[in-house]
Amino acid sequence: MNSLKIGISGVRGVVGETFTPELAVGFAQAFATYLDSGRVLVCRDTRPSGPMVRAAVLAGLLAAGCEVIDLGICPTPSLQLSVRRLGAAGGISITAGHNPEPWNALKFVRADGLYFNSTQADELLDLFHQAEYAKADWRGIRSKIEEADAIAPHLEALASAFDVEAVRARRLKVAVDCCNSSCSLLSPRWLELLGCEVLAVNDDPTAPFPHAPEPRRQAMAQLRALVLAGRADIGFAHDADGERLGIVTEEGEILSEEATLPLAAEIELRRKTGAVVTNVSTSASVERVAARYGAAVIRTPVGQAFISEAMAETRAVLGGEGSGGVVLPRVQLSHDSAAAVGLFLEHMAATGERVSELAARLPRLAMLKHDLAVEPNRIHSLLQRLYEELEREGAEYDQTDGVKVAWPDGWVHVRVSNTESLIRVIAEADTAQRAQELLDWARDRLGR
Repeated sequence: MNSLKIGISGVRGVVGETFTPELAVGFAQAFATYLDSGRVLVCRDTRPSGPMVRAAVLAGLLAAGCEVIDLGICPTPSLQLSVRRLGAAGGISITAGHNPEPWNALKFVRADGLYFNSTQADELLDLFHQAEYAKADWRGIRSKIEEADAIAPHLEALASAFDVEAVRARRLKVAVDCCNSSCSLLSPRWLELLGCEVLAVNDDPTAPFPHAPEPRRQAMAQLRALVLAGRADIGFAHDADGERLGIVTEEGEILSEEATLPLAAEIELRRKTGAVVTNVSTSASVERVAARYGAAVIRTPVGQAFISEAMAETRAVLGGEGSGGVVLPRVQLSHDSAAAVGLFLEHMAATGERVSELAARLPRLAMLKHDLAVEPNRIHSLLQRLYEELEREGAEYDQTDGVKVAWPDGWVHVRVSNTESLIRVIAEADTAQRAQELLDWARDRLGR
């Protein structure tokens, strides 16, 4: 299976197979050329391949004449805030986010702190393939790489966005799993600043990932045990680069990653009514929550860049995806799990509502997710087969991103993954039985 994936989410692959130093150098040079060799910030997560990839990226940026500022290990949202704060032309986050530890990736950030959109990503890819990069001569190459702290400014931005004193007054007990990655340097400090009693696990950035770096149910068993043993008010699970957030209630219920955004909507829409932006794969529970407050839901293709740009255009009050990502404009227009933590704790402090009570207000829907591993050269032929089947059946479908077919009691979505060589199939319905029927319906038309 070809493990290299290039698209709107950057370039990623398995280190030592498809993701190589040569690839990292080339994309760094292409990025520098795209930015006219300005100031560029670089950060990474804690994967073992991080130092190697960092060295390759720094070499490519310096070779093109960039002024490079190294932020070290820090969450991607910390870098995104620093890009704007330091007036940089852009930034590169070296992280594969939710992908397993053998993977690594380059995520490209533009001057406003947002990810490249699809047009910019295509232009960057064209530059990479042309391999006609900006080249500084020996006098134009910077002889020093500057360093800067992105964590403290991120904490300042968070503190200014939430009612810190109200949270401090509640003295909440919070369990957190940082996956031994970049949030180990941010999340415990943020919770301490909020006056919480912190029960931290997997907060050693020198240690390996203790489990898959994706806040799904199967990765949160240890956090659940910590919540119950420590009698915590809530438990939070971070991914490897601080974009996605998983939640465990005080009763030890591990919530689906799909619950994070609807819960955030239930909180934020009480405070301020406005549009909510999410992608076409995210649970319909977002619409049902938004309807309680007369708020519109805007659907985009899958990918954080689409969410951010749609939020900017519509002045939305909240955004995010069913992966556990939440965008709070009062902090920044990007997924930021530390900001989501602030939102939940501020609400609990202000209302006294327990997270289990908040979760009980969510619509009860059943969602099933199935990933079909496919060789890259077969992906589009399989999707074409699905299109032909739907045309033959006279079915109506949405092509915002792949194929989404809706019925009165549910929907199914089939699309190509942005991050892996997979076709993702998601079905949601009012009952688990109906969701399984819809999932099987789609798999049958893909030839299983």
